[in-house]
Amino acid sequence: MARVAGIDPGVYRAVLAVREAYPFDIAGLLMRFYAYMMSIGTVSMLSLAGYSFMTSGIVASVISLSIFLISPRISKLIDERGQSRILPKAALIVLAGLAVMLANVALRGPDWIFFPAALLMGCIPNAQALVRARWTYLIRTGRIKGIVPSIRTVFSFEGVLDDVAFMASPPISIALASGITPIAGLLTGGIAFAAGVTLMARARSTEPEVGWSGSQGTDEESGAGHGASESVRPKSIIRTSAVVRILFLLMFLTGAFYGVFDTSSIAFAEELGNPNIASVGLMASALLSAIVGFLFGMIRLNVSLSKQLIVTASVMGIAYGTQILISTELGFYAVSLLGALTYAPFLITANSAAERAVPGKRLTEAITWVNSGMTCGVALGPTIAGFVVDLLGAQQGFDVGGCIALSIAALTLLCAGIIRRSIRDDAYEVRASSK
Repeated sequence: MARVAGIDPGVYRAVLAVREAYPFDIAGLLMRFYAYMMSIGTVSMLSLAGYSFMTSGIVASVISLSIFLISPRISKLIDERGQSRILPKAALIVLAGLAVMLANVALRGPDWIFFPAALLMGCIPNAQALVRARWTYLIRTGRIKGIVPSIRTVFSFEGVLDDVAFMASPPISIALASGITPIAGLLTGGIAFAAGVTLMARARSTEPEVGWSGSQGTDEESGAGHGASESVRPKSIIRTSAVVRILFLLMFLTGAFYGVFDTSSIAFAEELGNPNIASVGLMASALLSAIVGFLFGMIRLNVSLSKQLIVTASVMGIAYGTQILISTELGFYAVSLLGALTYAPFLITANSAAERAVPGKRLTEAITWVNSGMTCGVALGPTIAGFVVDLLGAQQGFDVGGCIALSIAALTLLCAGIIRRSIRDDAYEVRASSK
């Protein structure tokens, strides 16, 4: 039976002591801040500027689908040529698309211009994979002086930052767009992204060397039969790892219901005559989720990671499934806060599962695919929500989002056997004992 093995309030001390990680961690947070607001920020910007929810949802979906199709390929180029060479070039393409998007809104231009701009905006690099690759590189090559944090602690810490960016950036974008001008949210995000890319590219001392490989015996820890080198096994990790495919699907469904929930929240707030309801509810849930994620990282459980993934995914799906009950402002706040209690543990556990289930050399690709699942889901969510909201109303949008969330629990339970077989629960302990 699962029980708490211990709570260590100082678990993040070793992570924070790695001063050389500060520049790329701050850079990654700025980049994530923009990446997570692009979808809902586009919906709020276009809808507040007078475009239909249908148009807003389709444009947001084009951005997300572009990210899904291009992001893994950008990661491949980064692995082959280095972060500092590829990041600035990709950033220029993204910012060019954003400039066209903002200018078209400001000038009240035609709808069709949004679509090529959206394609360019989708060329954004995956900040989560970039940052985790740097941490893994520093730890596995012994470049950290003093106390070396475990990869588990690092991934928990990064999970909190993921959660902060994912939960906080959409409501901030909505608040800026509704409180100042429709383009204010994405404009602020674009400035943050440009600053993050610049800082990341200049942090050359922590950049993984092209073609580097871990020397601490971690490449054999695949759990999915990937012990061979990349030159021998060139196939994509999503084709060769069952657990990566499952994580991709779970994150896809998570992104889909979040896209529906956020879009329906904006419409629901407008129906009630107070656009601030959406931003207040989402910001409150963001704060709560960040706190829960921080506390979750301190807890050690006497339960396998595979069981943790099954439980956290199922609980999150059920919690957000309650959005089908939303009919009042109070109900919206209640569901937002209930869901916030469950999202961070799932995100941290899912990223930890990806790290344990694949060889070290495939980590960047695996994390990119897992996060692409979220991106692909976010691409679908606003389109579904825009169609349902325009035809039936915001409450029916919540109904659709609730059904998608409940399917996360169903999929997790159906794939429980594969999850248990694919995730090695001794991976972190092996690494810790080797230091």
